[in-house]
Amino acid sequence: MTKPQQIAIIGGGAAGFFTAINCAEAMTNCQITIYEQSNKLLSKVKVSGGGRCNVTHACWTPKELVKFYPRGQKELLGPFHQFCTGDTVAWFADRGVELKIEEDGRMFPVSNQSQTIIDCFMLQAQKLGVKIVKQHKLIKLQAQDEKWHLQFNNGVQITADKVLVAAGSSNTIWAMLQKLGHSIIPPVPSLFTFNIKDDLLTDLAGISLPNVEVKIVTTKLVESGPFLITHWGISGPAVLKLSAFGARLLHEKNYNFTIQLNLLGFENKDEIANELLQKTSKELIINAVQYGLPKRLWKRLVTITKIKPTKNWNDISKKEAHALATNLCAYQMQVKGKSTFKEEFVTAGGIALKEVNMKRFESKLFSNLFFAGEVLNIDAVTGGFNFQAAWTGAYLAAQAIANN
Repeated sequence: MTKPQQIAIIGGGAAGFFTAINCAEAMTNCQITIYEQSNKLLSKVKVSGGGRCNVTHACWTPKELVKFYPRGQKELLGPFHQFCTGDTVAWFADRGVELKIEEDGRMFPVSNQSQTIIDCFMLQAQKLGVKIVKQHKLIKLQAQDEKWHLQFNNGVQITADKVLVAAGSSNTIWAMLQKLGHSIIPPVPSLFTFNIKDDLLTDLAGISLPNVEVKIVTTKLVESGPFLITHWGISGPAVLKLSAFGARLLHEKNYNFTIQLNLLGFENKDEIANELLQKTSKELIINAVQYGLPKRLWKRLVTITKIKPTKNWNDISKKEAHALATNLCAYQMQVKGKSTFKEEFVTAGGIALKEVNMKRFESKLFSNLFFAGEVLNIDAVTGGFNFQAAWTGAYLAAQAIANN
């Protein structure tokens, strides 16, 4: 009997496990080993979606799905035609895990527990004979005689036929791959909230709006969607999406820039000013909440527009109506810094995609060296998209490893 192929997977996270399981299902006569540097497995899966695991997003067509990826948009189109959202849903269903769709399109296990996904992976890995080794930090990776030589921090050395790197945003691993000759796009934070001190926001933490347009002044960057006022500034999908698509530019600006808010979504400030001028009643402006805004926010807007609390609609001046409309539709404030979005920290950066065969998720520089997950220069907005890229890359890498 021929000697079993040795497959080494670096990283015991989502992409590492998904590759290992799919490899083991597609291959015979092999030994697949996951090497994890820490004592914890699948830690990002555990905390994702507030501990519920946002597995994917109910966006079913590759052409639409790629729009959620600031980095990797063009390169993921082909891979998504091979393994997309529907394939993810079917994959988990075939292994006893049903997913459900929430109103905003995010998909979670029906159990609402990330442990369900972890248990599924651990059970499949055990059933298929995947070996899991913890506390093994890779310190050396070397190609020699069509094999890979790996050395770990505890002195363990192994030889593998094929290696898949799924170590996430690891500076150590990136440095190692750079030494081999791969280009690394320097990592910068993505998916973060904005730190702002502004009169409009003071003591209004917790107030949310369904659709706000957020623009970065003097750039083309603009996003809209749900919006949240926090203790430190602003958050919500509109802000997070903007931070993802603007990750590099905002890093260059050292997270110090001006934003403009349209609190009414896409309303035109001149039209709003005319609407306000046409109101005729003795009702006090400060009490007459408009456009479905939260009462406290409306009062704050009227106050910072310097409209007297004793003024009614009959007495509003043209200047006041335009000033209030500007604050509603084009309020500018200064961002000074960022905050990490929960534990779901994502970086923009990683292995340059031009050096990766995206049909196989294999290095173009070395045979039998594969990549999946955040080690690549791929990232997405919040909502299950980063996991979907991980599943797709891991699945295609597994098929390439098995059929090589």
